[in-house]
Amino acid sequence: MKYFIGADHAGIDIKAYVKELFEARGHEVIDMGPFTKDRVDYPDFAAKVCQEVLANEGSKGILICGSGIGMSMAANKFDGIRAALCHNEYSAKMAREHNDANVLCMGERVSGYGMVEAIVDAWNNASFEGGRHEGRVDKINNLFGSCRV
Repeated sequence: MKYFIGADHAGIDIKAYVKELFEARGHEVIDMGPFTKDRVDYPDFAAKVCQEVLANEGSKGILICGSGIGMSMAANKFDGIRAALCHNEYSAKMAREHNDANVLCMGERVSGYGMVEAIVDAWNNASFEGGRHEGRVDKINNLFGSCRV
């Protein structure tokens, strides 16, 4: 599996840890930055990762900021991205199995290293169940552009 990973300045330490975890599990991980703790804007890195996920069929993305909230909001602006903010292994497992999430979002200031490893393992080991969930995911995918205020 190919993963694209990105963060902002508040997620850079967990980004390095998550990259190591996925590589240790035999996956290719493309680090989209940043590479220093200098202040950056999370939407820029969410865009880099999501564009690569969309351009590389079958790949997935990982985004990390302080809380994970900003990254998930930015990522879900992309048609075809189903980003899930996960703070525990159950949410990561369900995001894959029921929602076919293709981008995992986490918060460095929310989850410690042990929980991050549990989230990564749950995400990595789960797969979309299909069946009754397919229609729901199709509805999510068809929402783009159809929502009006």
